[in-house]
Amino acid sequence: MHSIEISDVYKSYDKTKALNAISFDVKEGELFGLIGPDGAGKTSLIRILTTLLKPDKGSAVVNGNDVVKEFRQIRNKIGYMPGVFALYQDLTIQENLDFFATVFGSSIEENYELIAPIYEQIKPFKNRRAGNLSGGMKQKLALSCALIHRPDILFLDEPTTGVDAVSRQEFWEMLRDMKKHGITVFVSTPYMDEAILCDRVGLIQNGSMLDIDTPENIVAKFSQKLIQIRAKDKYGLLLDLRSIGKVGNAYPFGEYTHVTIDQSITLELSELKEILLQKGHTELELDWGTPDIEDRFIELMNRS
Repeated sequence: MHSIEISDVYKSYDKTKALNAISFDVKEGELFGLIGPDGAGKTSLIRILTTLLKPDKGSAVVNGNDVVKEFRQIRNKIGYMPGVFALYQDLTIQENLDFFATVFGSSIEENYELIAPIYEQIKPFKNRRAGNLSGGMKQKLALSCALIHRPDILFLDEPTTGVDAVSRQEFWEMLRDMKKHGITVFVSTPYMDEAILCDRVGLIQNGSMLDIDTPENIVAKFSQKLIQIRAKDKYGLLLDLRSIGKVGNAYPFGEYTHVTIDQSITLELSELKEILLQKGHTELELDWGTPDIEDRFIELMNRS
């Protein structure tokens, strides 16, 4: 069964096209990641699915209900954690939880099993005001409030943006645990390294879907040869690589520069190294690279 069904959805703001013919499904109990940079259309799509925004064209069904015609039914069945901390800053952790439980006709005790792994981490600070919490604690409180009524589907819009690496890891462990309770999780993120933690991902750029598949299958579709290079002058290296005819693309990738070569072109590492040495580069390190989902995303972007 499908928890979410999206068919040919469009959304524009004035002359800016936010979503362009978006169509895909999310399976029941799936952890689905919507991956893309800022401005790709992630928030617009989540707001449509959570009934906060109407599509200009197309349809979306959440848990069997149309997002426009049956929005009231949907709102009782979903949990939503927006990208910006939206809880009451002047209320304590306990007061925020009690408030959201009451709104949905529930209680902390009724669904404590669901939120326990998260709530236990912030319980010692339950009398602290939400506005005085750290980023990681705000995140856990917001997730607890989104889950307090045991929703069928949980929507999270860039939940780990601006959060430290340890808190990001803990948060994704919590999301994986949602599968044990049969909750469908739809999460958006600009972080490519989080894509591999999802069951399936959709890559979105400029309002269009580039691909939808498992992380492993998306990486397997990478169609070029990949070389990773490091040199003393990183910026100069990037410019020189882009001027070499046999190089398809060159882009920064952490401490390295990644270079793509079309499969039909022959270019040995030794040949490329000699070219770069002649251009005056020093401390060169070259090796064949293994692509990841970010490499595939960049490849798809260059084709669109």
